[in-house]
Amino acid sequence: MLLFVTSGFYHPENKAVWVVMQGSSLSVNGTTNINSFQCDINNYNLPDTLSLLKGITKGQILPMNGKLNLEIEAFDCHNRMMTADLRKTLKAKLYPILAVKFVSINSYPDFKNPTKITGVVDISLSGVNKRFEINYLFTGDEKQDVHLKGNQKIHFSDFNLTPPSKLGGVIKANDELLVEFRLNLKPIS
Repeated sequence: MLLFVTSGFYHPENKAVWVVMQGSSLSVNGTTNINSFQCDINNYNLPDTLSLLKGITKGQILPMNGKLNLEIEAFDCHNRMMTADLRKTLKAKLYPILAVKFVSINSYPDFKNPTKITGVVDISLSGVNKRFEINYLFTGDEKQDVHLKGNQKIHFSDFNLTPPSKLGGVIKANDELLVEFRLNLKPIS
């Protein structure tokens, strides 16, 4: 806790800050007892920032700071009925935002080579907050931009939600979902 409180007192050279750029996205992949589905939020482009302290000691857990607020109404399942069912299941009218708060990563990325890192995020969905460990892949490009891919399996039941069903339960979504996000980040410090 002290590290989070004092993180504002670190010298700027020990802190990396990025702004989320256009083209960032989030996908939710799931299955039903009949087929599979994918719901996307494409082109997330709110001016959010992510920051993290650079490691002083190898293997040190590094605090991250930043939050993405995704509108549930922005989900598109490429099928009007399925999109409506997902929004209803996620209680979009009562809880219109899916929030992802970045908490920490287990090491500072090497942007010259693709780097696999484990991180921690807090996800707030339908009035429930839950902490998850996420697998990240950090890559850099020739423009010094950073590309962050992450994925994690979650369950409707993690957020006290019942998977959607149709036709009196004849078609029913399975509880498990694979959430994948891609963030395009531009360094600002």
